[in-house]
Amino acid sequence: MLHFILKRLLLAVLVAGTVSFISFSLMFLSGDPAAALAGETASGEDVEAIRVLYGFDRPMLVQYAEWLGAAVTGDFGESYYFKLPVASLIAERLSVTMILGVCGISFALLTAVPLGVIAAIRPNSLIDRAALFLSVAGQAMPSFWFGLILIVVFAIKLGWLPASGTSSWQNFVMPTIVLGYYAMPAIMRLTRAGMLDVLSSEYIRTARAKGASEARVLFKHALRNAIIPVVSLAAVQMGFMLGGSIVVESVFALHGAGYLAWESIGRNDLPTVQALILIFSMFYIVFTFLSDVLNAWLDPRMRSS
Repeated sequence: MLHFILKRLLLAVLVAGTVSFISFSLMFLSGDPAAALAGETASGEDVEAIRVLYGFDRPMLVQYAEWLGAAVTGDFGESYYFKLPVASLIAERLSVTMILGVCGISFALLTAVPLGVIAAIRPNSLIDRAALFLSVAGQAMPSFWFGLILIVVFAIKLGWLPASGTSSWQNFVMPTIVLGYYAMPAIMRLTRAGMLDVLSSEYIRTARAKGASEARVLFKHALRNAIIPVVSLAAVQMGFMLGGSIVVESVFALHGAGYLAWESIGRNDLPTVQALILIFSMFYIVFTFLSDVLNAWLDPRMRSS
């Protein structure tokens, strides 16, 4: 197991290094950052002065090495627009996105996995068809439209929940449902397909023939093997929720890191955009690494392979 973890850790470090270079260079491949900061009406002298001021005239590898060395220590420079340290700006906003992401993936797993298991136990039944309907509706329904419907019903008509803000846990109820519902269809279908495949296996029939209870067969033997691909999918979905929650944050006026990314891109705030891309990418890498370790613990065959 230790050898497996070290191999995955080395791979994660290599991927992190590659992603950091790509995230840094993309800002320069999209155009001249000095010209973008100077504005359309700036003269050539003004653009050149900004290029020298921010060090854009130096080789890209030199800029990348300095940026990465500072980023490792938590120093991402100063925001061009907000005139604040990027690290403190992101730290202030990231907590909202983290809470929303954790609540969203928890809601998705706690809802989709049981539905997928029940649908697999009773295929072609009413609950199986209901789960299929929820899966199709979740894929077809735009997140912003679903969020607006919830606001109209529960905030405006019924007055049960606040429509925006982050002052209490109630502010996160509707955003959690919207974000989690988007991830439910894939998790539910994967759980159902995995359970159907496992329940038809020989070792499941053997366990039942030995007199094992149905609950033990389902949860100890079947679900443990069927849940392995779901763990990997949940890690990817969690990374998406942290990096792609901009629509939900905009609808419910949650000024988290996703909304900050949208603001920074629109204002050519390069240090903030670079830092956010790197941080969101690190989340993906960390969650993928943890899911690989958990899957290896659940399935010893992965360690040997």
